[in-house]
Amino acid sequence: MLDAAIVGMGRWGRVLVDSVQGKSEAIRFVAGSTGTPEKAAAYAAERGITLHPTYEAVLADPRVKAVVLASPHSMHAAQVIAAAKAGKHVFVEKPFTLTRADAEAAVTATMAAGVIMALGHNRRFLPAAQKLRAMIAGGELGTLLHIEGNISGPGALGYTPGMWRADRNESPAGGMAGMGIHMVDMFQMLCGGMSAVTVVSHTRALTSGLDDTTAMLLRFQNGMTGTLTTLAATPRLWRMQVFGTAAWVEMWGQDKLVVGREGAKHEHIRFEPTDIERAELEAFAAAAAGGPAYPLSLAEAVHSAAVFEAIARGANEPALGWIAVG
Repeated sequence: MLDAAIVGMGRWGRVLVDSVQGKSEAIRFVAGSTGTPEKAAAYAAERGITLHPTYEAVLADPRVKAVVLASPHSMHAAQVIAAAKAGKHVFVEKPFTLTRADAEAAVTATMAAGVIMALGHNRRFLPAAQKLRAMIAGGELGTLLHIEGNISGPGALGYTPGMWRADRNESPAGGMAGMGIHMVDMFQMLCGGMSAVTVVSHTRALTSGLDDTTAMLLRFQNGMTGTLTTLAATPRLWRMQVFGTAAWVEMWGQDKLVVGREGAKHEHIRFEPTDIERAELEAFAAAAAGGPAYPLSLAEAVHSAAVFEAIARGANEPALGWIAVG
């Protein structure tokens, strides 16, 4: 059993805790800290979590063998480095960091300390995503031509002044930090690394200062192309489609694939719902215990940060056109 601390006990931090607390034999939360402890005291007591006043106090707790970071994005790199220096394994929510340089510094620190670092891209654990990956690897789609994705939702409509997610520095390029980065990782898992991106990002409805409409065209290292859209002020949607010379596959929602082949009826494949937060935390615990490697490499984590940085730059400086992924 891996004894962990939760750092950041807002909505998403609680989702992570609730996915495993009292349910998992691999990981449990014994401590935590948050920027607004008065709002988390009752919840922490209910979940059996010792609430520490600072992150430094969490790292000094001898019971804590790992930290799970659900904190503001700009804090991740420094927190990962501090955890590594304290000899703690670390699971960090996406986006990993806001720049490639910060991602590389954090990864270097974990490697030097010999601790496990895992990045929280939970969609990798969807059975539908794993099936699609196997189909691509097995050549069922033929030569890959293009991938398109849309991950959108209404979350930004509820942002209020003072919320860290409403800060454009924490949430550049509209819904990219909260949602779109998941699709970037899915693109990478299925089709490999990206080499360049061009971005159109603006607001149509929000008054918070954040963009709500962001669209991208991407070039991949293998020569294929991709389009990605994330809307931060519309009903929730996850849709992705990969096009190859032999077939296309659409992932509609998180539990259905539709396969299109020339001259054949569309094939519909459905999957049972999966607790992907529990799955990712248990995979992290297994890696920390010396078991199978976490199924998202450190190199992929750094590349994800580099793509995110390029997209944010394109959103802020649209005249730049195509931006190379560093």
